[in-house]
Amino acid sequence: MESVVPRMTTLSVVIPMFNETAVIPALVARLRPVLDALGVDYEVVAVDDGSRDDTVSVLFDHGRDWPQLRVLRLRRNSGHQAALTAGLHRAIGRWVVSLDADLQDPPETIAEMLRVAREDGVDVVYGVRADRSTDTVFKRNTARGYYWLMRRIVGGDLPAQAGDFRLLSRDVIEVLRRLPERAPVYRLLVPSLGFPSAEVRYDRAARAAGETKYPLRRMVALAWESTANFSAAPLRLATWLGMSSFLLCLALIVFGMVAHVSGTTIPGWTSMFVAVLLLSGVQLVCLGLLGEYVGRIYATVQNRPAFHVGFDSLDKLPGAETVDDGARTPNFGPAVSAHG
Repeated sequence: MESVVPRMTTLSVVIPMFNETAVIPALVARLRPVLDALGVDYEVVAVDDGSRDDTVSVLFDHGRDWPQLRVLRLRRNSGHQAALTAGLHRAIGRWVVSLDADLQDPPETIAEMLRVAREDGVDVVYGVRADRSTDTVFKRNTARGYYWLMRRIVGGDLPAQAGDFRLLSRDVIEVLRRLPERAPVYRLLVPSLGFPSAEVRYDRAARAAGETKYPLRRMVALAWESTANFSAAPLRLATWLGMSSFLLCLALIVFGMVAHVSGTTIPGWTSMFVAVLLLSGVQLVCLGLLGEYVGRIYATVQNRPAFHVGFDSLDKLPGAETVDDGARTPNFGPAVSAHG
């Protein structure tokens, strides 16, 4: 299917959404004045991740008198990172900001991000949460544990307390588009690219409306995706578990031989039962970890898209050029520097 590609804008704001009907009016009321005051041409790419409520219709209602609002709808729910990928790949700005819809990350910070990027000549500006007092104690502690673990995996370049609120230059976007990763975790992937970066600190607010889209189940899934995508540590752990169980069994064998020579009676069924259970458990854990990595390799080799775009309101606009590249992604040719 053909898509219409207009000229590049100065700024794109990509907002993944899933069942966000309640928060959209407040989001538009705060975001639009901020962007209008920048004095640059911009677009807002609202990516609907297969919502089951009226998210899309509410977006269309606001888009009637806000021509910069662009609605991108995925055919099914594909996950937050996949929706973010869809928006980043189709954004047409020289600078691209990713922002959650819940208003916990203040849109007013975008102006400071753009200023820092231009004045400091950096390609990435991270929004760093200086205050998380509005989060629950459990959320703060789990977030602290997540960033501690990820810094050990990725290295010291990972900014602490930086989520998906960031500004990227067109150079970074073009690199991200060329990467083969099917399920990227951008809070780890972007720092690993090594582009010059800066930070802008802000106070994290409470969710403006609606329900959180990151319950415990999704936080655990994010932690696993982050670990499996960026480290072979689980496989090394499996190796150490295998070696430890082997040494334990070797010690039990030596103990049994000594006991037999000394004439000491060993309760056979209990020790054998425990040893078999221990070895079986270690083997299953190792097989499970190996299977996770093999499954990721299989999914990558298949090269199936992580998301399917069902609708893009940009397709309805008259433009200068049409492309049909399968993914229907704007093609700007060689990377265009956002600096200057």
